[in-house]
Parts: sequence; structure tokens; C-alpha cells
Amino acid sequence: MISLDDSDLSLQRRRFLFGAGALAGLAMLDPVSAFEQSRTVKFTADPFSLGVASGDPWPESVVLWTRLAPDPLNGGGAPRQPVKLRWEIASDDRMRNIVASGATTARPELGHSVHVEVFGLQPARWYWYRFTSGGAASPIGRTRTAPASNARIDRFAFAFASCQHYETGFYTAYKHMLEEDLDLVVFLGDYIYEGSAIQGRPRTHNGPEPKTLAEYRNRYALYKSDALLQRTHAAFPWIVTWDDHEVENNYAGDVDQDNEPREKFLARRAQAYQAYYEHMPLRPSTFRRGRSVEIYRRFRFGNLMEMNVLDTRQYRSDQPCGDGVKPLCPQALDPKAAIIGGRQERWLTQGLDQSRARWNVIAQQVMVAPVDVKSGPEREYSMDKWSGYIEERNRLLSFLARRRPSNPVVITGDIHTNWAADLKADFDKENSPVVGAEFVGTSISSGGDGADTQSSTAQRLAENPHVKFFNAQRGYVRATLTPERWQTDYRVVAAVTRPDAEISTRASFVVENGQPGVKRL
Repeated sequence: MISLDDSDLSLQRRRFLFGAGALAGLAMLDPVSAFEQSRTVKFTADPFSLGVASGDPWPESVVLWTRLAPDPLNGGGAPRQPVKLRWEIASDDRMRNIVASGATTARPELGHSVHVEVFGLQPARWYWYRFTSGGAASPIGRTRTAPASNARIDRFAFAFASCQHYETGFYTAYKHMLEEDLDLVVFLGDYIYEGSAIQGRPRTHNGPEPKTLAEYRNRYALYKSDALLQRTHAAFPWIVTWDDHEVENNYAGDVDQDNEPREKFLARRAQAYQAYYEHMPLRPSTFRRGRSVEIYRRFRFGNLMEMNVLDTRQYRSDQPCGDGVKPLCPQALDPKAAIIGGRQERWLTQGLDQSRARWNVIAQQVMVAPVDVKSGPEREYSMDKWSGYIEERNRLLSFLARRRPSNPVVITGDIHTNWAADLKADFDKENSPVVGAEFVGTSISSGGDGADTQSSTAQRLAENPHVKFFNAQRGYVRATLTPERWQTDYRVVAAVTRPDAEISTRASFVVENGQPGVKRL
């Protein structure tokens, strides 16, 4: 059994320089000396106040995460030196049959977070894990490895979610997600919101808008203090990606919405990216040298599903037409405009071209299908979505039409509403072929309780015939896959201002194998 962690950031290298901005002056980190210098600490408060998590499942490997934070909302409260932890992973929920264990180091440079990659596990099975340090034990978490890459899989189920603004509601949806029979949870961005505290909401942010590493750490700690979020992390492995609010609303690459100087914003972005890494169950190799954090990656689940996880923020050019909702301007048609960038675009299309999976998933942040939000013959679109980057979208949809990877399905977050849409090679041509499906999930809590407004639904469907469903309630989406059918269930809660609100399935859609496009059940 092999394990890697933040003291061994990849198989290829033992030394690493983290981030930029506040971290630019750090010396290379030596994993051996870091562990030798670490010590056991006796804590006077629970060091595992932020819980545990697992993620990025591979057939024989998974990442285990925790962060030592006895005073979570005030910088964490751990000593300003490396601290020893032990981890264990077992085949039973009582931790009696330990199959792997080891020691690792929680370093102050990473907020005393740890990311342990455990190798040598069995594919497609549940495991349980925990951490101990200084006489304290973490909660026991549950995780699951992916099926072997060549395994024949009859069923796979996952939920996807996004947008969990702490202030605007309770995480009621997670209470119900915990009761689902899932193999995986996919989170599509806006894990935190960066705004200042606003009084009069169901809950209140801790302080002003974060701009430093310490402030971002405190904001993540607030969100991760939620008991339902902790329990859901501990119940399933997660695959995560970010959107804009993990840094700043509607930022685009190296451009922020307040026109800060580029270098100043990049320094802030680097600190926000590090805080994100510190609080997510990501593999240590996610971080790259300098200012880049490469979060787009691919996962294989037997012969049934391959999932491409995108980053639509870091590599995009500035939103065209002045951002907002606008008629299309020449900049939106610029072939050089990018939402995922050339390198990621090549990586995506090459992966889709080589995939032998039955279902090919593109997990990403902002809606691919165009939505004309203006009634009548005039058209207006959100410039922050793929509609602001027409040529890059056209290249992707043309690729799907030409190369025909098996059953492409896009899953999306961002807009706090539920949508189901056909993806067409050319949305301006009525008879253009359908090349895929897109399912957009609403928010966990962002935007408050929401509503199921029939009048706006009729209007949106009339303006956009490729759109088959719209709903503005809160919740998450459950996807159940078999070799012959993909089923999407839109799970909505009655309210997020009530922690005990009930849940229901608002609508269900299917995609049949070999028949692109969505059909309502």
C-alpha cells in the first residue's frame, strides 16, 4: 500500500513552490525535513472542527482530506509549526479491519490541511477512514473507489450541485442528499461566496469581502462549519471544481470586475486558489508552479462513464460587450475569445475522441446552450456564459457533430435555476441535428427560497425551443446511469429558509443511448 500527501506533492517531484503573491517568498519545501520537524500537539479544542472529506476517486486510489483547526474562524488556531497526524482506512464502518494507515504532516504553509493520496485499494468498493492527532480523533468518513477502467458497469448514480451562499439560506438540500443511494457527489462551483456580511439574512458572513489568504481561510471555515455540509462530505467522495465566487464575482482569467491592476488581482487570485485547495479533497498534483492551478481533469468509471471536469474561469478572456445581458456584439463572435482556452480545449476534444465510455460527461460551470432572455424578435444573452464566446462553443458543438463521441452530456451549475436543453450543432437552424444534452442544476441555497413560476417558464421555452425545462426552486440534481439510459431527476426543496423543509422530484428527463437530446418522463 502506497500513500502520498502534501509532504510528497507528486510522484515526479519531492519539492514544490506554492502559489504566488503572499507565497512568492517561500523557500522550496522539503517533505523529509517537514515531517522530521513536525511534532505531536495536545489540543484544548477539537482540531477536526471542519470535518473530513474524500475525493478524486480512481480505481485503486482516493484522496483523504482534513484540516487541523481548533479555532476555525480565527485563523485555524493550530500551532505555527508542522503537526503530526495519523490516518487510517478500513473496509468496515467500525474501523476494525484496517487496510492502510500512515503518518503525515499538517504544515502551517497550507493552513494545516492535509491531502493524503492512498493507493493500492480495491476498485468499486466502499471504505471508511479517519485521522488522529494529539489524542483527538476525527469523525469517520466514508469513501468509494472508482470501478476498474475496463469493468462492465450496470449502474452508477451521482448527484451534482453548486452555489451554496451561506447567508441566503440553510443547506437543507444536503439533508436529503444524505439519504440518496449515490456513488459520488460532483460540485460545480461557488462553494463559498466572497461578499461582505449583510444583516437581515438567514445567516451572516464573517466579516468583509476576503482578499487575503487568512481572510479566505476564515470564509471557508465558516462554510465548512455547517453540519450538513460536513456530513455530506463524510458520506461520499466528491469531485469538485470552482466558478467565480471562490475568488470574485464574474472575474475572467486575470481580469477582475473592479478593474484592479493585473498584478494585484493575480496576487489575490493566487491566495484564493490556495485557500480553495486547502479546503477541498484534491490531489496534491493539482497545484502547479507559479500562479497556475490546473484543476481541469478527467475521471473514468468503468466502461460506463468518463467525466471531463472543466475550468471556465482561469483561462477565459474578458467577457465581451461589457458583460451583463446584451445583444451579441462583434467581440462575442471573435474567434480568439476563449472561455476554456486553447490548451484545455485540445485536452477536452482529444479526450472525447479517444474515449470508449458509453456516457461522456462534461462537468462545468456556465450554461452552454444559448438562452435568449428578451421577448420578441430581438435577442439578448448573458455574456458570462458560453453565449459570450460563440466561436469556441461552435468549435465544441461542431466537434460533437463531426466526431460523434458516445452520448455527450453536459452538467452545469452557476445560475441558481434548473434547465434541461438539447445541444445543437447550429442553434440558428431549426433542422440542425441535436448533438448532446445539457442538464443545469439549481443552487443549494443561493438566491433564497426561489419559486416555481409558470409564466416565466412558458416565456423562456417559447423563446428557446431547444430548452425543454426551466425551474427556479432550490436543490440538486440526481443522475442515474445504465448502459442504455441516463436519467436526470431534479430534486427541489420547498424552502431554504427552513432547515427542515421537505424535498420532492420536480421533473425527470432521460437520454437514451445513441439518441442525443432530452426526453421528459
